[in-house]
Amino acid sequence: MKWITAIIKPFTLDDVRQALSDAGIAGMTVTEVKGFGRQHGHTELYRGAEYVVDFLPKLKVELAVSDEQVDLAIEAITNAARTGKIGDGKIFISDLAQAIRIRTMEVDSDAL
Repeated sequence: MKWITAIIKPFTLDDVRQALSDAGIAGMTVTEVKGFGRQHGHTELYRGAEYVVDFLPKLKVELAVSDEQVDLAIEAITNAARTGKIGDGKIFISDLAQAIRIRTMEVDSDAL
């Protein structure tokens, strides 16, 4: 099992959710986050004063998938979230040691 964490632009969420659903992957957690990478924020103008916005709004999408679903999930996220512009985001994949569904006590892949 793998734990996938994707940092994406907020306006791509609906497309990412739909792409994952179409790939047969159900369930995710989405958190509003702020951060920056190579783009280092941007400059904005407010009431005539220029200021730097260092941290840009992003969404963190987290999901647990079986080993067989990893490539499908990565393809779905990248195809749906890619705009071709800087700041499209990143995907991180980690090993998931164990998963337990609290209601039924199912474990590992059965719990996903």
